[in-house]
Amino acid sequence: MGSTSEFNRRDLVKRAAALGIVAVPAMSVLSACASGGGGAEDKVEKGTKSAKNPLAVNESAGLDVVIFDGGFGDKYAKDAQALYVKAFPKADGKVKLSSTQKIQSTLQPRFNGGNPPDLVDNSGAEQMDFGTLVAKDQLTDLTPLLDAPSVDDPNKKVRDTLRPGVVEMGQFGGKETWILYYAYTVYGVWYSRSNLQKLDAEYPETWDDMLALCAKAKKKGVAGWTYPGKYPYYLPFSLYPFIAKIGGEEVLKKIDNLEPNAWKDPAVKAAFEAYYELYRKGYVLKGSPGLDHLQSQKAWAEGKALFIPNGSWVENESAKQIAKNPHFDLAVGAPSSLSSSDKMPYGTIWASGGEPYIVPRKARNAEGGMELLRIMLSKQSAQNFIKQVSSLTSLNGGTEGLKLPPGLASAQAALQKAGQNIVNPRLQDWYVALQKERIGVGALGEMMAGRMTPDEAITKIQKYADETRDDSSVKKYKR
Repeated sequence: MGSTSEFNRRDLVKRAAALGIVAVPAMSVLSACASGGGGAEDKVEKGTKSAKNPLAVNESAGLDVVIFDGGFGDKYAKDAQALYVKAFPKADGKVKLSSTQKIQSTLQPRFNGGNPPDLVDNSGAEQMDFGTLVAKDQLTDLTPLLDAPSVDDPNKKVRDTLRPGVVEMGQFGGKETWILYYAYTVYGVWYSRSNLQKLDAEYPETWDDMLALCAKAKKKGVAGWTYPGKYPYYLPFSLYPFIAKIGGEEVLKKIDNLEPNAWKDPAVKAAFEAYYELYRKGYVLKGSPGLDHLQSQKAWAEGKALFIPNGSWVENESAKQIAKNPHFDLAVGAPSSLSSSDKMPYGTIWASGGEPYIVPRKARNAEGGMELLRIMLSKQSAQNFIKQVSSLTSLNGGTEGLKLPPGLASAQAALQKAGQNIVNPRLQDWYVALQKERIGVGALGEMMAGRMTPDEAITKIQKYADETRDDSSVKKYKR
């Protein structure tokens, strides 16, 4: 994946979504958008609606697409672009697809000028803030795409081919869907089966077993855990579903809804104390607080630590290091059970859409942008993506006949085991600054470095959540 610059990966949180890490300056930047130039008079005329063209795309109109150039690259999008041109040969030579790691700084002038692209993969460290985009009415409602017939089965709407929760993730309190998450990420505790076998162990399904395994590893000179201390908002990838497992999904809903004292729930305290024990007993790789995501993944891939909280993109992002150990056998584990009184069963996991695509409201060819997304959600395009980047897509299924790499096969198995016990916290989508800087860097990072106790971290996070709830300039969402 190139340089180890923090801006070069899927950056900071996936993939968008994922941990919706997004550049906060987007809020002030986009405030000018609502009054920017452009408008309906600049839009291309619609084409003729038909069975082959359900969105009434203008078959000879140009199409302007901007892709985030991170861990997934842009080849999968270019391959879908070729299918678009095949469907609309009169558009040949008029479809422009460009990629960048700097989404916000590249597109900010275009949004402000009223001439944004027709389709944007809004991901990476410079991801534009979705709450701001929605609040400023900068996005096109994707309902026509969702209600259009799917490419593979005209009797099925696109929305009926998507994994559970994907449509809801693109909604912000209303019926409109503003974002289509293309990738599908499984979050959890990632590990090497072969490294555990060296310790005559399997993945620990209880926290007592987790601590016992970490103690055993420590005696062999191996750390139990590592994490990117520079970006401690990775910790929630396993911590949030752990909280839900202990206290029920309702705890995460209260947190998402910024309810008073939501963070003081006993399940939060129990989860924080469990993670703090990893630090207190010396089970965290020394130096982890100073590592970025690539450095922590490298140490883990080299066997210096058994476990790392991460998302399923880690298989692609760490491919070179993992390849040095041909028997690595990558896998993901759901949060271990804290006790028999946990409210949700073992296997409860966080999985959600990633790689968020948007069609700007002032796009000249919004229908073309949605049509390209429809093509990307075909089985052909989805399988192409899976094979190229070792990630699932939001298309439900799509893996039939494919030989999945170990990590992706494990993620698929984890989803099957979880069944209905899949959680999807929204805090990172709705309140980026709160999640990233305050909860992540300001509290979780401090706690795991031993500079703050669990009680102190909880008190600080609750204060941050209350301040966000009481800030009238921040639009609030509920689930």
